[in-house]
Parts: sequence; structure tokens; C-alpha cells
Amino acid sequence: MLRSLYSGISGLRSHQTMLDVTGNNIANVNTVGFKSSAVQFQDTLSQVVKNGTGAQVEAGGTNPAQVGLGVQVAAISTNFAQGSAQATGKGTDLMISGDGFFLVQSGTETLYTRNGAFDFDKLGRLVTADGSFVQGRTADANGKIPVGGAVGNISLPLQTTIPGKATTTAELGGNLPAEVAAGTVLSREITVYDAVGNETKLDVTFTKTAAGWDVSDGTAAGAKTPITFDAAGNLSAPVGGLITLGGVQLDLTKVTGFAKLTTIAVNSQDGKKPGTLTAYTISGDGTVLGTFSNGETRSIAQIAMATFANPGGLEKAGGSTYRTSANSGDAVLGAAGGPGFGKLASGYLEMSNVDLSQEFTNLIVAQRGFQANARIITTSDEVLQELTNLKR
Repeated sequence: MLRSLYSGISGLRSHQTMLDVTGNNIANVNTVGFKSSAVQFQDTLSQVVKNGTGAQVEAGGTNPAQVGLGVQVAAISTNFAQGSAQATGKGTDLMISGDGFFLVQSGTETLYTRNGAFDFDKLGRLVTADGSFVQGRTADANGKIPVGGAVGNISLPLQTTIPGKATTTAELGGNLPAEVAAGTVLSREITVYDAVGNETKLDVTFTKTAAGWDVSDGTAAGAKTPITFDAAGNLSAPVGGLITLGGVQLDLTKVTGFAKLTTIAVNSQDGKKPGTLTAYTISGDGTVLGTFSNGETRSIAQIAMATFANPGGLEKAGGSTYRTSANSGDAVLGAAGGPGFGKLASGYLEMSNVDLSQEFTNLIVAQRGFQANARIITTSDEVLQELTNLKR
């Protein structure tokens, strides 16, 4: 049989594969996080018709004569170029700007994806559109994200609460009037909390003396702590500006003693009552920040990211996910924005990176290549027909 017949068949098969890959790219032009693929061809073995010879004194060298035996698919490579951003305004929609993949748990298998269309299920777990669990690290009781800890499911139950915090320090500021008569009393109240969040009022009473002011809790039995100011109206005693009243350390460093001005006030205190989750946001490093009813903002979890030495070696697992292969290397875990990892954009999705103009051009190239190889088979058939017609 003619070698060209089999070369044409190999060309049909290879260009059919190119049509399949191109058609899949076009079909996924609107698939979130999809990465297009491209076919690479290479020739097959060549049959040696005549070996080459070396140059001699009496005769020149000759080149080898070979006949190729067709074409084959060398590789189908994935293009991991960044796709365009589409604004959705949904807080759980995340786009990776740069390198990296999300980790998702599907059954017992960990897969990787660029599709950040996430949502919370009825149990407060962050999941993908097909129900796989998004992986990350959960914060401890103090809102700290463990570094290098094991990854697991991310949960944000609506009944999430944080405990109250006992008041240990408070800051006062403003001015105590220097010209008032001895015995003048100014009172201020500080809202303080105990360890379980019970709210009480701490009275801070300033009583004018000949030397300065006495600070007490306003009761007859309460201890009085004197404070004084220098000639310029700045606090001179106690040194450091700290006193303790009712078990709370008061910071008076911002209090002054000028004349004709009464602005003494409580600036802040560090206690808090218990709080319930009222809202959440996802920051650029993947941290899920919860806002609580007591005004506190605390880290709840951080979405994990993965990179690979050779992303092109990942195996497509369906559902816009990938799994590791022998040539991808092991996943290197980290956080968004870290070295080698892209940042996250909340409220955006990464669209497919399919270039339709290129894909339609590839369709034309594949179609013409298929037609040309079909013509090879037709021509070879006509030659064989002529051979059979030699015997009539």
C-alpha cells in the first residue's frame, strides 16, 4: 500500500483532535475560570530510503533520503493566562489576580480551581457551585490565623458569637479648669464590662484642691489620687499619667490643666460586651472578616491558596477543577498576596481566557488541514485504482 495513504489518515486523526480541542474552547467561552487548550503537532518516524555517505577524496558526500510517515499529536497544552474580570457585586465571588488556585474538597479528594463563584450553604460552610467545600484555615478564639496549620472547611454560621472582654484600661482626655475654687467637683462616667460582658458604670470624680485635683470614685470611702499640673498646664504627677480606679487603669496623659476650659471626657475603654455576627467581608489576602454587634471586627478564617512548579502539568478533573499529576509537582500552600501568590478581588469573577478570534482562525486551519489530508487519501486511492486497471 502507498505510504501517503497512511500519512493522510494520520493527518485526518490529528486535525480531528485539533477540531475537538478548538470546539471545546469555543463551547467554554463563558465558563468562569476556564483555561483554553492548544494542540501541538509533530511528525512521526521517517523511513530511510537511502543512507547518507561521508565525503571522500574521489567523491563528495551524499545526504540521507527519508520519507515521512505522517503526523501525530505531540501535546495538548493548557494556557493559564489571566482571564478578564467581571464585576458581580457579590461578596463571595472571588477572582485571583495573578498566580494560584483555590483548594476545594470534593468527597475525599482535594482539587484545585480558578473558579471563585462561591456561596455559603445553610450550615454556613463556604462551597462551590457543585457543593465542594472551599478549604482554608480557621482563626483561633482570639481571631488569629494559624501560620502553616492544616486546612479544612471554612464555616461562617449566622449564630457565630464572640465573648465579652473585661475592661482593664480607659483613656481620658480634655482639660480641667485651673481657675476654679477648691472643692469644685467634676464627674464623668465610664461604661465598663466584666469578664462575661456585664455592663456597669464607673464614676470618675475630680475634686479641686489647692495643689491640683483629687481623682476618686465619688464615694466617701473611695481612695483619692492627687494629680497636679505644671505652670504650663501639662500633667506633672503622677509620673507616667496612669492611676488605678475601681480595678481599671486610667490613662490621664492627654489631660491638661489650662484655665477657662472644661472639656474633660472619656475617650475610650478596652472592654466589650458579647457580640453576634452581623456582617462579613473577604479581604485581598483571603481573610474572612466578621463584624459583630459589639462593634468588633475579627478574623474568622482565611481562604487557602496553592501554586505548582508546573501548572501546565495539572490534569483537568471536570467542573473547572484540576488534580495533581506526576509532572505538576506537589501543591505549595500559602495565602493570597504572599510571595508567588496573586491577590483576591471580592465581588469579581475571572472569565474564560478563550480568544474567539484565535479559535475561529484555528477552526479554519484545522478544517483546511483536514480537507488537504482527505485529498491525499483520495489521490492515493486514484493511484491504486490505476494500478488495478493495468490488468484488464
